[in-house]
Amino acid sequence: MNVVLIGYRGTGKSTVGKVVAARLGRTVVSTDAEIVKRAGHTISEIVAQHGWDHFRDLESQVCQEFADRDGLVIDTGGGAILRSQNVDVLKKTGTIFWLTASVDTIAKRIGRDTQRPSLTGTKSFVEEIQDVLIERIPKYQAAANHVIATDGRSIVQIADEILARF
Repeated sequence: MNVVLIGYRGTGKSTVGKVVAARLGRTVVSTDAEIVKRAGHTISEIVAQHGWDHFRDLESQVCQEFADRDGLVIDTGGGAILRSQNVDVLKKTGTIFWLTASVDTIAKRIGRDTQRPSLTGTKSFVEEIQDVLIERIPKYQAAANHVIATDGRSIVQIADEILARF
């Protein structure tokens, strides 16, 4: 059984995933990092050259491959839940934890991240987070087995809650 972390970027998936994996003696894998490794380009470059649909196709391939393995902690990209096929395959072999945070917390955590392309292209940074969350929250809710709030909590506290529920 895998531990699967979903949520908007900046909610703590990568950092918490490393702690959870270490405590369980498991390997942590990142769908985004695997896509970048395979493509030999950053996510921004992939999207600029081939578009979001191509990126989402790569993401679906990686989700399927990770779901076919057992005993992983899977750190998914924030948009992995946009395709129901990703959720379906990840749920078959994993327990899905949705990490949440307020718009303010997310903005503070990812404010200096220049590695990701804009998802809307036309909005301010905070407006983009708000708009994307409005679209994605129902999908995160539908996918999640457990919801873990990360605002004002340490990585250890979040990891402890995931481990207690897993």
